[in-house]
Amino acid sequence: MRRRGVTVLLGALLTALLSVGVLSVPLPYVVLGPGPTVNTLGREDGKEVIQVTGRATSTSAGQLRLTTVGVQPTVRLRSALAGWFSADEAVVPRELVYPPGESQEEVEQRNTEDFQNSQTSAETAALRELGYPIKVLVKAVTPGGPSVGVLRPDDVVTSVDGVPVTSAAKLTELIRSKPAGTALTIGYTRGDTPGTATVTSSEQDGRPRIGVEIDQQQPHPFTLKIDLGDIGGPSAGLMFSLGIIDKLEPADLTGGKIIAGSGTIDDEGRVGPIGGIAQKLVGAKDAGAKAFLVPADNCAEAVRNPQPDLPLLKVATLGEALTALETLRAGGQPTRC
Repeated sequence: MRRRGVTVLLGALLTALLSVGVLSVPLPYVVLGPGPTVNTLGREDGKEVIQVTGRATSTSAGQLRLTTVGVQPTVRLRSALAGWFSADEAVVPRELVYPPGESQEEVEQRNTEDFQNSQTSAETAALRELGYPIKVLVKAVTPGGPSVGVLRPDDVVTSVDGVPVTSAAKLTELIRSKPAGTALTIGYTRGDTPGTATVTSSEQDGRPRIGVEIDQQQPHPFTLKIDLGDIGGPSAGLMFSLGIIDKLEPADLTGGKIIAGSGTIDDEGRVGPIGGIAQKLVGAKDAGAKAFLVPADNCAEAVRNPQPDLPLLKVATLGEALTALETLRAGGQPTRC
């Protein structure tokens, strides 16, 4: 009897030790949860998130909140089990967030760079909406290239085959839309004089090109700065653009409500998909949001993960987001997911 009792005790002790060991071993997963939300019209760490110098700004009665996803990079069995049974969290393979061959530090550095680029595109898209067009200038002509003797440095490229050039990315898109060897009609302004020229594209690095280096400028008589740390990735672009417009225009885009959202944005004002929509919806609801701006490509996932009394407004462009908010202010029903 005594020997049997010792055996049972040792077995229980061994099982406990093994359990502790299993619970403490890191797993190849990360846990995604709701991250902080930030009012782009407000202040963080004592500073305005969107800072404007050289022009008067307006004050909004509501909020435009960007949303984020919190990532728990080191996951053990206990937290993985908790995440699997949580309605607000998701347990996903680690390589989806930290690709093989990249350290956590490298991923975070890339996220920081993406965040900075999103701020630049947000400013560009917002300023275009406010009536400050982009100028695409010829910075240099490649020696021996198709544009030699046709285009010159400081020419402003205005169109390709009659289609307006609204950004540097648009120029590249128009050139690459036709195979190398195509004769393209390039509209330009030289000084104050408009003109057109024919440039036959050539293939370089496997892509059609016209042999110019370009520069993008967007003159405006004030300065903009977005000052927000500890956030990474490109998904705040849409909310930054809306925040800039709200500050620079007399109209209150929010209608006095808390509006949350997410979405990348490019220089053309196109809204792109983001990750972690389910967790962002939870964060928005916790922040008191009354509507959520959802990138069109995320609508299906958002509909599968709804939050009570949080309408999902479908947007594919900055213009559509502005229309949705205008409709909401007027008491109408914006397009939903």
